[in-house]
Amino acid sequence: MKHLPVTRSNLRLARNIWGRLPRPAITALKEITEKHDLSVSSGDLCFLDGHWYVTHTGLLHVAQRNRCSGIHVQPVRQFCNPAAGRWAFRAAVYKSHNCKGFVGYGDADPSNVSALVRGAEMRVAETRAVNRALRKAYGIGICSVEEIGSLPVRGQPEQNVRKLPPQPANGNGQPKLRDQLCVLIRQHRLDSSLVKQYAAEFCGAKDLRQASREQIQSFITHLAESATNDRDGLLCKLNGYASPGTAGAA
Repeated sequence: MKHLPVTRSNLRLARNIWGRLPRPAITALKEITEKHDLSVSSGDLCFLDGHWYVTHTGLLHVAQRNRCSGIHVQPVRQFCNPAAGRWAFRAAVYKSHNCKGFVGYGDADPSNVSALVRGAEMRVAETRAVNRALRKAYGIGICSVEEIGSLPVRGQPEQNVRKLPPQPANGNGQPKLRDQLCVLIRQHRLDSSLVKQYAAEFCGAKDLRQASREQIQSFITHLAESATNDRDGLLCKLNGYASPGTAGAA
């Protein structure tokens, strides 16, 4: 029964973020919470397209709670081609000093990463390798959100993100910049108003509507990389835009 308060908190917050959840999703969330002590409020889980995904942050929380002894990551050079943006890594997780290691591999190239992180394939591959090794070491059967190649764009855009200048869909079918940003905000549970302020400063514009398409695309890529590789640092940055008394809202 020790997980009951966390389970209730997860269910309440999950409904606030993702709306009405189907019964199978509620059951799965209860099982995930009880087995792995993952928290929605800490950014450990994401609900996308009807499925639960663990985040890199959540996996690191599990490793920390279980006093993981170490993680060793190295590139698999025979499968790497920097010129083509193709990378592969091997990660080994050591649960204790005597552990022989739980090994996971991760790969990334322009064909299997989201357009939001295009150009950061090396870091995506490294994160995927670490995630797979951690999931294997601690028996976490659900996929991590960083391992999926792209995200569905669903629902209405965040209210504050609607103020982005209208952007047509790319000729190759990629989602609009506004929708890409909305996906990032939902995926990483960011405060949309703080993201908007950060974006305006990043683009060097008083109003984000004055920013060019290239500037906004550059910001989206930067935000995706920061959220994936240094979420805590990103939250600190965003909280710097919060008014007194609202810090920590991201």
